[in-house]
Amino acid sequence: MKELLELYWVFCKMGAVCFGGGYAMLPIIQAEIVDKRGWATSEEIMDYYAIGQCTPGVIAVNTSTFIGNKRAGIPGAIAATAGFVTPSVIIIMIISSLLKNFAHITYVERAFSGIRICVAVLIINATVKLWKSAVKDKIGLVICLGVFLLSAFTPLSPVIFVVLSGFAGYFICKWKGASE
Repeated sequence: MKELLELYWVFCKMGAVCFGGGYAMLPIIQAEIVDKRGWATSEEIMDYYAIGQCTPGVIAVNTSTFIGNKRAGIPGAIAATAGFVTPSVIIIMIISSLLKNFAHITYVERAFSGIRICVAVLIINATVKLWKSAVKDKIGLVICLGVFLLSAFTPLSPVIFVVLSGFAGYFICKWKGASE
């Protein structure tokens, strides 16, 4: 029970400060789950993010579920997920009741503009950290650039990129291993 409460509380704290969606959560997960607690490795977090993008739902919530499941099975998945969404539900209820009255105010508009910039920077920071641990050789660089170009210039689903990248990595590594 203690571990479930700890999972709930850790993810509740992260959910309270995670603005801007799942990608903005990457640096927070890295710091809290990987660096501070050692509950998962950077590679596992990347795997959870990849799978989380392919499954229905919010990436950050899916990732919380995967980490909770790794720590304490299904009860852990439920505790981590509930912890992560609790602050959002409370904040959304408060904001929705107030926003219609204040959204048109210049100061509120400017604050949201600043928050969007901050979220973009957090996403870039997370991308740089993931880049360092994910792109380890020329094959990884080719796959990365291919996915980047396809995602920038086509309307393909991220699911397709994840599946194609998985196949490419598998077959390239298999071919590379057979040629050695």
